[in-house]
Amino acid sequence: MPIITFSLSSTAAAKVKADLLGVPIYAGRVLGPGAKAVDSALGGGLADFMAEAGFEGKADETLAVPAGGLGAKAAVLIGLGERKKVTLETLRRAAAALVRKGSKAKVVATTLLDAAPAGIDRSAVASALAEGAALGNYKFLRYKQKPEPSAIEQFVVLGRKEPGLDAALQRGAAIAGAVAWARDLVNEPAGALTPTVLAEEAARAAEAGGLSIEVLDEVAIANEGLGGLLGVSLGSEQPPRLIKLTYEPEGKAKGIVALVGKGITFDSGGLSLKPAEGMETMKTDMSGAAAVIGAMSVLRQAGVKAKVIAFVPTTENMPGGRAIKPGDVLKIRNGKTVEVLNTDAEGRLILADGLSLAAEEHPDAVIDLATLTGACMVALGLKVAGLMGNDDTWVGQVRAAAERAGESVWPLPLPQEYRKDLDSEIADLKNITGNRYGGALTAALFLAEFTGDVPWAHLDIAGPARAPSDDGYVAKGGTGFGVRTLVELLAGFEKPKPNKA
Repeated sequence: MPIITFSLSSTAAAKVKADLLGVPIYAGRVLGPGAKAVDSALGGGLADFMAEAGFEGKADETLAVPAGGLGAKAAVLIGLGERKKVTLETLRRAAAALVRKGSKAKVVATTLLDAAPAGIDRSAVASALAEGAALGNYKFLRYKQKPEPSAIEQFVVLGRKEPGLDAALQRGAAIAGAVAWARDLVNEPAGALTPTVLAEEAARAAEAGGLSIEVLDEVAIANEGLGGLLGVSLGSEQPPRLIKLTYEPEGKAKGIVALVGKGITFDSGGLSLKPAEGMETMKTDMSGAAAVIGAMSVLRQAGVKAKVIAFVPTTENMPGGRAIKPGDVLKIRNGKTVEVLNTDAEGRLILADGLSLAAEEHPDAVIDLATLTGACMVALGLKVAGLMGNDDTWVGQVRAAAERAGESVWPLPLPQEYRKDLDSEIADLKNITGNRYGGALTAALFLAEFTGDVPWAHLDIAGPARAPSDDGYVAKGGTGFGVRTLVELLAGFEKPKPNKA
């Protein structure tokens, strides 16, 4: 992704030297901050120009206008919708709309900082603008013979300068960089991004983020009793890896949080083979791992005060001659045995080991992210992640952080009356229930068996981890969903109070 430099300037909209000036317009063609300068440049004819073009100021609308008389070479109007309904998410999307409209400009300036209703913190607005602009500028071009990258080099935010605004702008840019890094990993072909390569990428992220890292190879994985991870890996010629990242804050830690990310770099379904069309996007089955590693890489820049430990079990799920067979029994790290009735329900097997390791650290809370079930996509669609857990206060923290970050999640239950459906005749558990209903819930109930007594939340990101088309600041393909939620969650972490779900 091209690197954009973000800066603040108190220069008036009419005088700023830029290739493109973006100004907001509210619903009903109400002029926002800086729009009067554009109106003056048009001799007071902006209202007529908008009406003739059919531009109404709806959210995500854009309209190029003549820039004669302005310091900028060109200008664009950005619709925000009703003024009183403008949110941080509206502004993220507006910044993305601006950079997409002006992708051939080198210097883009905007007055969006002052477009939020009273009561929304300006630092939060600055951070959101940087996130939206950087992510709206994202393209995955590595394999294009004739790539057409964006030309944008500088993004200038116009408005009154205040303490903390520049830091907020840089924080948003850093978080967006972590999301883009996760997107790159998810978009990378599985033939190039093997478990070994993912571990190497994690090592680079650890160096950049001031983290410590430990990587277990297949021998160490077996010696540590990670039977789920080892079992799933048997059908592949690519060896598995277990990645452990640790973030230590400066000063006394404000609690300990453990993260677990599903890292299936390609999922064929194993011997329970997927149909051909079902495999087309299965390079994205490590989206949880990408989100966890990406978030870890910017915790220091985000000023996180808690100690954070991340576990990423990673492997391919392939149907080789040594692959586990339906009916085989695996022993997970915490000692529980699992009868594998469907080898395509493999994500929960490697997460079981990851969650077991996380629980051994005795953290104050655990959260896992995984592209786990198609059932969650059926229930919530492609833009909303399912949120489940064993502790109301912790689940509430996750939901609130996701809302602030602009990532959609929705709570789902963990009905204990479904737990008996996971009972096995020959082992402690089976990895599927045998019926087609409530798959997202029973998958989470399976994971709950490996969390000990630690407050735990589970995000099933099967839907929003991949986008079928461009939408706002989300580009088609891997989305990096979860990075922003994790950073927001950890930056404001509070130890959950005893309040079991």
